[in-house]
Amino acid sequence: MTRRKTYKYPKKGSVQHVRLDHWFLDSDAWRSLSPAPRALYIELKKLYNGHNNGEFFLSHREGARLLNVHRNSIGGYFQELIERGFIKQTQMPHLGPSGIGRSSKWALTEAKINEKPATKEFMRWRKK
Repeated sequence: MTRRKTYKYPKKGSVQHVRLDHWFLDSDAWRSLSPAPRALYIELKKLYNGHNNGEFFLSHREGARLLNVHRNSIGGYFQELIERGFIKQTQMPHLGPSGIGRSSKWALTEAKINEKPATKEFMRWRKK
C-alpha cells in the first residue's frame, strides 16, 4: 500500500476554502455561540493551513479590523471561544527581543496540535 504525498503548497488553480462539517455545526457549543464569535472562529480557521495549528497569530486589533468591530469588544469573543473549547492559546502575548509586541498564538481544538490528536473540547461542553 503506498502513501499519498501531502503537498505543502496548494496546487495552481485550486481554490482555498474554510470547511465546517455538519457534526461541528450541530454541536451544542456552536449552536450556543452568538454571531460575532462564530465570525471570529471562521477568521481563525482561515489562518489554519493544515500544518500550522498552534502556530498562527491573530491579535485583538487585527481580529477587530477583520470583523469590523471596535477593538475593545473582540476580547469577549475570544473568551467565549475559549470557554466553549473551540480554541486554545498556545503562547501568551509578549514583547519580542527588539521590544516589539508579539500577539498570541492560537490552536483550533478540532485539528491535531503538534502531531497530538485533536481534543475537540467543544463536544464535551454543556449549557449550564
